[in-house]
Amino acid sequence: MDLGIKGRKAIVCASSQGLGEACATALAREGCAVVINGRDQAKLETTASKMRAATGGTVTPVAADITTEAGRTKLVGACPEADILINNNAGPPPGKIADWDHAAWIAALEANMLAPVLLIRAVLPGMRARKFGRIVNITSAMVKSPRPMMGLSTAARAGLTALAKSMSVDVAADNVTINNMLPERIDTPRQQFMAQRMVKEQGITIEEARTQIAASIAARRMGRPEEFADACAFLCSAQAGFISGQNLQLDGGSYPGLI
Repeated sequence: MDLGIKGRKAIVCASSQGLGEACATALAREGCAVVINGRDQAKLETTASKMRAATGGTVTPVAADITTEAGRTKLVGACPEADILINNNAGPPPGKIADWDHAAWIAALEANMLAPVLLIRAVLPGMRARKFGRIVNITSAMVKSPRPMMGLSTAARAGLTALAKSMSVDVAADNVTINNMLPERIDTPRQQFMAQRMVKEQGITIEEARTQIAASIAARRMGRPEEFADACAFLCSAQAGFISGQNLQLDGGSYPGLI
């Protein structure tokens, strides 16, 4: 299927690795000019080179900390007429409420709610004026299936989810969509981190930890970043203009609820 986005301009946050990299690669393969982002310039350059080789696309690396106003300004300045924005950022550390002081809450809100909201605010007027915009927030399955240890992530990302829904109603008539993708156990460096945490806590091997993670998913395997990225690319497509304000579960069928 031709997704109808060849020549579109895309910003993909936190895309030097993991889900962000996979989504940026999928968009570049569809013919988008992609701006990738992270804080490590050398790592970004390596990712950009790999992405160009794999897709033949235009990939521009921009080192910027999106939790800062200066970082967001730099990133948007590199793609001032963005047609597509993929919001993504590393999640806060797991723990329990006794671990999370005021500073921890502020850091989580800055990274996983305020940074994406302010990037949306920056690109939205242009998208509406040009009558095309696709905004995808990569959040977490924890938004709909909260767990005590992921309280920081749940709270910050649920706030983003609520605001995205409210904005989606206002901008739909201008062919601008805002959707959220809720990953669960996609095989990225984040899952490697979680497996290493299990190794330390349970005294098991990394292979045993990964087996436990896979067993927690209905599909009995971790998701592949490429599967996630292709779904993201479709939400950014011309064909997806009637899909907005939605939360798409990418969890191998694990979510137990109806809605």
